[in-house]
Amino acid sequence: MANDKFIEELNASYAIEGDSITLGGAILNGEVQNGAHVKLPLKTLNRHGLIAGATGTGKTKSLQVLAEQLSAKGVPTLLMDIKGDLSGIAVPGEGHPKIDERHGSMGLAFETGSSPVEFLTLSEEKGARLRATVLEFGPVLMSKILELSDVQQGVMAIAFKFCDDNNLPLLDLKDLKKVLQYISKEGKDKVEGEYGGVASSSVSAIMRSLVELETQGGDKFFGERSFDIEDLIRTDENGKGMVSVLRLTDIQDKPKLFSTFMLQMLAEIYGTLPEQGDAGKPKLAIFIDEAHLVFEEASKALMDQIESIVKLIRSKGVGIFFITQNPDDIPEDVLGQLGLKIQHALRAFTAKDRKAIKQAAQNFPISDYYKVDEMLTTMGIGESLVTALNEKGIPTMLVHTLMRAPQSRMGVLTDLEIDGIISRSEIVGKYNEEIDSESAYEMLNAKIANLTAEVEAEETQKEEAKAAAKAEKAQKKESEEPSTFEAILNNRTTKSIGRKIAREGARALFGVLTGRKRW
Repeated sequence: MANDKFIEELNASYAIEGDSITLGGAILNGEVQNGAHVKLPLKTLNRHGLIAGATGTGKTKSLQVLAEQLSAKGVPTLLMDIKGDLSGIAVPGEGHPKIDERHGSMGLAFETGSSPVEFLTLSEEKGARLRATVLEFGPVLMSKILELSDVQQGVMAIAFKFCDDNNLPLLDLKDLKKVLQYISKEGKDKVEGEYGGVASSSVSAIMRSLVELETQGGDKFFGERSFDIEDLIRTDENGKGMVSVLRLTDIQDKPKLFSTFMLQMLAEIYGTLPEQGDAGKPKLAIFIDEAHLVFEEASKALMDQIESIVKLIRSKGVGIFFITQNPDDIPEDVLGQLGLKIQHALRAFTAKDRKAIKQAAQNFPISDYYKVDEMLTTMGIGESLVTALNEKGIPTMLVHTLMRAPQSRMGVLTDLEIDGIISRSEIVGKYNEEIDSESAYEMLNAKIANLTAEVEAEETQKEEAKAAAKAEKAQKKESEEPSTFEAILNNRTTKSIGRKIAREGARALFGVLTGRKRW
């Protein structure tokens, strides 16, 4: 009787008129209830979700199931693959008698299958390069990324405004650095007269933040060609949603770069996609694996941005799903916005762990059938507690669920297999082309060179004029110079001495003569 009542409540709670995906089968009193399937309505999967659980409890496989089920229903997904174990979704699984037995206990048939995949990268990993221009970020978002003060934000705003008014494209970090250098040195007088003061100390602080971002790979992220959000929401020729796997295995120690990408991507998606309203299914689903790594290293700007985006982006038909070890890893304001919760087992090794488990249990609806805090530590691998939103947006009853197995490979692809998928990509050639258009860096260097040449030419002209004047003066003086004899005669001192000598000589001569007796 208890089983019948449970199944009746389950079917009523998870009753779905529209399209749905099946997660697995319900468990009661340790037994799988055949035919009692746990389904999620596609209509409410833009209300975001959480997949949590200790290492090795099946979180990644639950993510894989959700992504491939969504793809089969024509919903594109973006998977942030930090551990590097999601590439297997691109090829069919091999099947196994235990998988057949598992599905048989739930009353589900198992068939292997794969999803269309594009590999993306922010670094040197194989795949289509994700880039964005500095201009697309704008002064506000760029200031948030760099965690600038109010005064420094003002300088950043001046830099962007100066470029806008002077048609200087801001594409990469060297453009921004050159502009900051110019407005604080060569063009400081002009800029301050038109836009206001630019403190050298503020520019220096911004430069230091840019260098930090640059060392984490920002110099590779900023530039052309910018990634088009439309390439994330494609379907293949069979109507399957494209699964974009962003390979992030080498980015765990680069939180600044990851924060930069996250901010830009969420802002771009929100700003680009139109309002969708209550549609039959999401336009895009984003899965952030190992989300605790994101939030542990996240700047306040990223935290604020994620909270805002989670609240607003669902109207664009986008669902964001966080995969992490413990619900505590997710900020409370974000956690409260997540409509789907798939909770795998937690481990209690310390008093802190036990406290966290009690708190995690409070995140779920009250159940007449399960002692949640006890179940959180006793569930097996591939089992979870599930609650979602029904088609009316009402939380469903909590169900202990045996998760279905992924249809695709539960393991990573070889390098050769990845190379084969990349060789067939429709977008790798488009985004991996090296482009270095003329932008603010080249234009300002040319302007500074021209100004320097003009100053040097002016200085040279002044020196030449000065030399010519000096030569003319010397020539004129030389033409007016008297001869030595004339100079002696014309010299007053010389004349005076001459006259004195003449007089003294005459006196001597006449004195002798006058001194003689006359005969």
